[in-house]
Amino acid sequence: MAKDPICGMFVDETKATLKSEVRGRVYYFCSEACLRTFERPQVELRNLKILTVFSLALGVPTLLLTYFPMLPVLPTNVWLFLLSTPVQFVAGWRFYRGTYDALKMFATNMDTLIAVGTSAAWIYSTVVTFFPNIFPGGEVYFDTAALIIALIILGKLFEDLARGRTSDAIRKLMDLQPRMATVLREGGEAKIPVEQVQVGDVFVVRPGENIPVDGIVVSGRSSVDQSMITGESLPVEKTLNDEVIGATLNKTGMFQARATKVGADTTLSQIIDLVQEAQSSRAPIQRLADVVSSYFVPGVIAIALSSAALWFFVGKTPFNFALLIFISVLIIACPCALGIATPTAIMVGTGKGAENGVLIKGGEYLEKAQKIETIIFDKTGTLTRGMPSVTDVITFGNHDSNEILKTAAIAEKGSEHPLGEAIIEAAEAKGIEIPAPDSFEAAPGEGVVASRGNERILLGNRKLMERYHVKLVASEDKLRALEEDGKTVMILADGDAALGAIAVADTLKEHSAEAVKLLQRMGIEVIMLTGDNERTAKAISRKLGIGRVISDVLPGQKAEVIRELQEGKVVGMVGDGINDAPALAQADVGIAIGSGTDVAKETGGIVLIKEDLRDVVTAIRLSKSTMRKIKQNLFWAFAYNTALIPVAAGVLYPFYGVLLNPILAAFAMAFSSVSVVSNSLLLRRFRPAT
Repeated sequence: MAKDPICGMFVDETKATLKSEVRGRVYYFCSEACLRTFERPQVELRNLKILTVFSLALGVPTLLLTYFPMLPVLPTNVWLFLLSTPVQFVAGWRFYRGTYDALKMFATNMDTLIAVGTSAAWIYSTVVTFFPNIFPGGEVYFDTAALIIALIILGKLFEDLARGRTSDAIRKLMDLQPRMATVLREGGEAKIPVEQVQVGDVFVVRPGENIPVDGIVVSGRSSVDQSMITGESLPVEKTLNDEVIGATLNKTGMFQARATKVGADTTLSQIIDLVQEAQSSRAPIQRLADVVSSYFVPGVIAIALSSAALWFFVGKTPFNFALLIFISVLIIACPCALGIATPTAIMVGTGKGAENGVLIKGGEYLEKAQKIETIIFDKTGTLTRGMPSVTDVITFGNHDSNEILKTAAIAEKGSEHPLGEAIIEAAEAKGIEIPAPDSFEAAPGEGVVASRGNERILLGNRKLMERYHVKLVASEDKLRALEEDGKTVMILADGDAALGAIAVADTLKEHSAEAVKLLQRMGIEVIMLTGDNERTAKAISRKLGIGRVISDVLPGQKAEVIRELQEGKVVGMVGDGINDAPALAQADVGIAIGSGTDVAKETGGIVLIKEDLRDVVTAIRLSKSTMRKIKQNLFWAFAYNTALIPVAAGVLYPFYGVLLNPILAAFAMAFSSVSVVSNSLLLRRFRPAT
């Protein structure tokens, strides 16, 4: 059985007539409304807005006129009929169509529930209005039918406004692909559309440009920021025979590369496919109201029909009496409040989340978040800030730490490397004046060589120190300790003497450790998943108290890790980058950082607006509170009505001559609706984890 990607209902592929094919994958739908929403979300959203305004514009006056008759010329009931009928059959047509689509597949859904309930109220009220002799003294329920339809459409509108669509995420991913590529053709350079690049073509990438396709460097060298794909927090040096990934950013140097993967084979295209596959295969939670209606609606109709038949054929009562029994059972059993039981709680819950910096894109994410057993965090940009900063300044001998920092900043004054920028930023933060060096030379993959007066400044890694014969024996223990802590160490030397070292690392975000502890106290397993190397990952995990770390993982592998963990567990994923998009889509609940990429935010079902990881805890707690309210609402939605079904069926009539007064039916429906709304509003008392 397939699942409708919009509403989550099961659809039998062998019988389904409503389907759509996108990029070679077929999606099945339970109704035309879901199909239209999938294929033309903006048009459907516009239509939903129009229907909301239309139904409220007629529904509210219907309610007012019911209790405050004020219009002349025609009887009040006729005015109510004229106001409510367009709502019933224009705004409510989507529910009739949905009921028809469901019945074709021998199923019932929320549309069935709404169509049967509001139709019973409207039909009975119409008969009372125009054929008063059939039900003498009968009450009308036009306001009930009109307002229920208006409120349900309003709830649907709010949910659609909050929910991100698959197409948006895919479109944003596609937008990352460079439009043009510079390739070598016939001895010169030629600008061509990236779609025309072929395997084996040699392309040129200059500083600041995005790499057009996947390839291997054939000449030149550079530093490439590929954090969007691999999650590595620092740029990676690229030289002869190194692989480069399409759509990543070339930082400093110029190089030529031979294309190895183009079109649908590139890493970015594979990520797009992974996101689409995960989003379509993820099983959306079926609404509790749908589950209830699948049993309740057929049961009520069966009771109404059998009760009327018993009175007519066995009890030998007039047809009008049997019809009254049938209508009474439908009206009293009409669980109209059930139609707003879930939407009202979701509206209040999502509103409360937004108020506290947690954007929840729909009821399915609220429903799943409370079941999370394992939370997986990306490292770079999620648990950490995603940019290098100076953490330690080590001195060898009698040198001052500020002197070491100043000398290093002078050497990096002409550099555009992120590590150099971190050193300059640290020096400026301390108010240190940084004069320009007399000369500057970058040593790709090693560091920089600069001069100031008669002083030669070396700043870089061990390779640079070895090349200039700088001895590090006395300082080796200090350097190794910093490296084991996951930091990038740059050694500062003057001539052949080491003066000190500066350690740079991607530092933890505020509240990261607190968020991890809160989740662990809730009994949720916390795992760190990153494309960064094992040493750096474990250094960060030690500071956070995370016991399990999975490192050196590519984007496609991240989704696979999530898939494996989902065997028997409900898994949440927290991330911020493009490389996290497949994992966010694959997870039962994807939680995106608000400062992250648009793709991550579109793919995630929950977005943390404030970038405070404690809001992950808030989202889960809010989910638990909202689901409690939904379950309570489902009880109050039909408890009164269900209890009075036997009375409506005439059980008391043979003994006491008592038939259900329609006024009691109206009271039960009104009271259950008020109970549902009031109970949902209690969610406003929710307090976040922070």
